[in-house]
Amino acid sequence: MSPGGRPSRQSIHERLEAEVAALKEVGGLPRPEEAQEIWRTIWYHEAHNSTAIEGNTLVLKQVEVLLSRGAAVGSKELKEYLEVKGYADAAVWVYEQARQRVPTPLEPVLTLQDVRHAHALAMSPVWAVGPHPDALPEETPGSFRQHDLQPFQKGMRPPTWPLVHARMTQWVRDARGLVNGAGPICVRVARLHAAFERIHPFLDGNGRTGRLLTNLMLVRLGYPPAVVQKRERSRYRDALHRSDRGDDQPLGELLARAVLDNLMRFLLPAIAGEVKLLPLEALSDAETSVAALRQAAERGRLRAVKDEHGRWRSSKRWVSGYRKTRYAGLKAPRTRVAGRSLVAAEP
Repeated sequence: MSPGGRPSRQSIHERLEAEVAALKEVGGLPRPEEAQEIWRTIWYHEAHNSTAIEGNTLVLKQVEVLLSRGAAVGSKELKEYLEVKGYADAAVWVYEQARQRVPTPLEPVLTLQDVRHAHALAMSPVWAVGPHPDALPEETPGSFRQHDLQPFQKGMRPPTWPLVHARMTQWVRDARGLVNGAGPICVRVARLHAAFERIHPFLDGNGRTGRLLTNLMLVRLGYPPAVVQKRERSRYRDALHRSDRGDDQPLGELLARAVLDNLMRFLLPAIAGEVKLLPLEALSDAETSVAALRQAAERGRLRAVKDEHGRWRSSKRWVSGYRKTRYAGLKAPRTRVAGRSLVAAEP
């Protein structure tokens, strides 16, 4: 723990690896066709938050209606609806890569074709009605820019356009280091994400495409996607600037927390079944907070076990029993297990 009580960066990365290992024990990432509701929920949140970071003003409910029914709700500009629709189409393609064979160190994690395809999917709908005013005929979605760009706000200057193809070719080669590389996976992914944004290979849509490619790398390696929340826009931008100066740790931590959030909120609760032991974060809801579950476990009112890291785990069945009895003042039997066990021993 940090002095303020916030988990340390190292503990966040360690926990992510432990929870992904637990996910693999229950079958790993589900394919989108096997768990449509899980991926749909993540899809809504990602399309909403990633476009909102770039200034889109649709609220989450409008995004859900747009993507589920194809209906535009409200009086926003057409461009905003098409931004969300394009990003969502690209995110679906990214999610389809889940549960594919994990690349070996000698195989590409992604290709230049993947990079171009993600950009084309994300940008084609809005480009059809409002292309970039400075775009040349050769700078359509999926094509690298043929313009030099102005320096970024903090002074970083993207490479001149004749160098973009060579820089992106090297970027794709560097992505092979994600397989069996050194250091936490999210720090390595963060380094690549920041490098992509520094290259800025497209005339427009680099932020959205960079986040899509980040999630493409994650899901191909068996990790849940990261959804950077719009409320963290300033922190995300600052972390990118820190990466530009050689410090990838803040961005790596932000991505690790985002992956853990998806894992705890959406994936583990939906696929673990009734008796798998899960972290309390994965079992909380609007009715019962994590703090309430932790207090119940410590008081012996919720059946729970501590893993080797000292974190409480319980099961859906045990939490359901606790919720039925907590107002009746009944005391549930308490179970402690030394070490870590993923399967609860049900009576």
